[in-house]
Amino acid sequence: RAVAVAALARVARVTALCRALRRCEAEADQPGWARARDEAEAALRELREIVRPLREPGYGEALRRKAERARKRRLRLQRRKHEARAAKEEEAARAAERECIQEVEEKNREQELKAAADSVLSEVRKKQADTKRMMDVLRGLEKLRKLRKEAAARKGVCPPPSADEAFENQVESLKTLLKTRTELYEAEERALRVMLEGEQEEERKREMEKKQKKEREKLLQQKLEMDSKLFGDPAEFPLAHLLQPFRDYYLQAEHSVAALIQIRHEWDQYLVPADHPEGSCIPPGWVLPSLPTNDTWATAVR
Repeated sequence: RAVAVAALARVARVTALCRALRRCEAEADQPGWARARDEAEAALRELREIVRPLREPGYGEALRRKAERARKRRLRLQRRKHEARAAKEEEAARAAERECIQEVEEKNREQELKAAADSVLSEVRKKQADTKRMMDVLRGLEKLRKLRKEAAARKGVCPPPSADEAFENQVESLKTLLKTRTELYEAEERALRVMLEGEQEEERKREMEKKQKKEREKLLQQKLEMDSKLFGDPAEFPLAHLLQPFRDYYLQAEHSVAALIQIRHEWDQYLVPADHPEGSCIPPGWVLPSLPTNDTWATAVR
C-alpha cells in the first residue's frame, strides 16, 4: 500500500510536469521547458526506483501470501467478533428469560400471599359480622323483654326483681364477651392490614431495585459502547490492548488526586461562557466521532 501511494504521487507529479512541458513548448519558453524536463526525469527515476521491488521475482507471490494472511486474520477477527456478539446476545436472552421466570414466580407468590391474606381477612370480617349480628340480637331481646314487661304491668303482673337482675347480668356478660371478641377481631384485621401493607411496600422496593439495576446495566452498556468507539474493541486485543497507555493517560484522574487537580487546573484555564465569541463551553461528556461520510473513510475506520 505504501509503495502504491508513493508511486501514485510520483505519477501525479510526472503528469503535472508533462502538462508544464507542453505549455512551455507552446509558449516557446526554453528555460522553463528545460527545468520541467529535468524535474520530470527526476520524478521518473524516483518512480522506477519505487516500483523496482514490484518487478523482482517472487514479489507478487509474496505479496499475495501476505494479503491472504491479512485476509484470513480479518476473517478470524470478524468470526471472533460475531461469536462474541452471538454469545452476548444468547446470554442476554437467557438473562431476560431468567428475569421473566423470576417475575412470574414472584407474581405467583404475591398472588398466593394476597389470596391467603384475603381469605383470612374475609374470615375475620365474617366473625365481625357475626359478632355485630349477635349484638343486634341482644338489643332486640332487651327491647322485647321491655315490651313484654310493660304489657304484663298493664295486666297487673310484675316479675320479681331477681328475674330482672338475672336477665341484666346475663346480658351484660354476653355484651362483655362480644365486646372482647370485637376488639380481638379488630386487632386481627389491623395486623393483617399491616402485613399486607408491608408486603406491598416490599414489592415496591423490589420493583424499584429492579428498575435501578436495569438503569445501571443500561448505563454500563452505554459506557462500554462509548469506550469501544473511543478506544477500540478490547476483544480484538485479548492479550495486550494497544491503546491501554492512552486509556491510562486519559483515566489517570480517576486514580490520582494530584492528576485530577492538575487536569482540572488546565481545563479551568479555558472555561468560557456559552456566548463567548472566541470559544465554546467544555462538553459534559466524551465527544464521539461522527459516522463515516464515504466508503473510503469507512474502509479506513474498519
